[in-house]
Amino acid sequence: MDFDFSEKEESFRSEVQAFLKKNLPPENQRDENFIDHWNSLLVKQKWIGFSWPEADGGGAGSLAEQFILKEELSKAGAPAIGEDFMGLAWVGPALVRHGTELQKKRFLPDLLNNRSLWCTGYSEPDIGSDLASAKTRAVLDGDEYIINGTKIWTTLAHQAKWIFMLVCTNPNAQTRYQGLTCLLVPMNSEGIDVHPVHNLVGIHHFNQVFFTDVRVPVENRLGEDGEGWRVVMGALANERSGISEATEMEKKLNALKVLASKARKNGKPASEDAEVRRKIARFDTLVAAIRLNGMRNLTKQLRGEHAGSETSVNKLLRGELEIPLYDMAMGLLGNDANSEQDWQTMSLVFHSRIIGGGSPNIQRNIIGERILGLAKD
Repeated sequence: MDFDFSEKEESFRSEVQAFLKKNLPPENQRDENFIDHWNSLLVKQKWIGFSWPEADGGGAGSLAEQFILKEELSKAGAPAIGEDFMGLAWVGPALVRHGTELQKKRFLPDLLNNRSLWCTGYSEPDIGSDLASAKTRAVLDGDEYIINGTKIWTTLAHQAKWIFMLVCTNPNAQTRYQGLTCLLVPMNSEGIDVHPVHNLVGIHHFNQVFFTDVRVPVENRLGEDGEGWRVVMGALANERSGISEATEMEKKLNALKVLASKARKNGKPASEDAEVRRKIARFDTLVAAIRLNGMRNLTKQLRGEHAGSETSVNKLLRGELEIPLYDMAMGLLGNDANSEQDWQTMSLVFHSRIIGGGSPNIQRNIIGERILGLAKD
């Protein structure tokens, strides 16, 4: 594991810190125009699509510099990079790797300039986390695919302009993976029906999307027919160190520590209670484990090695940290919990982050089978 960055990388960190000091106002001073202005600054810096090649409009930043940029933005409390998270995290990298020149010219400029909004169509109602078992069919008819099926837990499908989706084009392929294809589908296509899925507090992020005889031109296929698994897995593997999760959880843990110092237990600050201190110490240990494991994954990527199943460890650790952290916060608040909307909301909506990308039991299976070499479940 390598803890040290090069002189060039540390110089870039200083550049990012200076930029943030100059351009990022405190949260209570950000008005309704802030996001548009902020993103316009990131565009000028070429920090949106920062790791993409210059030929594709990116900033040609290294993997280490991309990590530094994200870490410093997160530590400073800056908004996420760009307005199209899924497009920048998955669709853009997939286009850079597998897109035709025509597809790159068509889609990348909008991604880089905050003019796009993508959703992703992976999960289906009957397959759980087993994406390779996708049953949504796309049948080739001349120079078009005809799509029938449904996708579930599709974030922002009710607002997105496009969907990056995995479909089955050959159910008789030698393996399930060889029968999958990736398509880029406009969400205003005839035959697409979006149904909302509300969470426990009534917020609408998720959707179920139905496809009925939806026609998509072959030119909207990303990669070759039957290469969908390789395209999608490559996109999901984009910067998978997991260190950003440690930064995010460290912020939440610091907020919990402030809450513990203000809450009372047995007539004293809760932060002085032995049980509370033991729980917080365990949370500190888990955050450190996530960060160190992330550094190990990043080191592998920087050496050109594949960041594979080891990323499931951080996904599992986050679940073991986040659920009891929110439970503890609600316990510390006691009767005041109903008036503390932020903590209450987080305690009710964390499920999507824990389950998204594979539930804890799925992560345990991946760790057991692919890392430890245990028998398949």
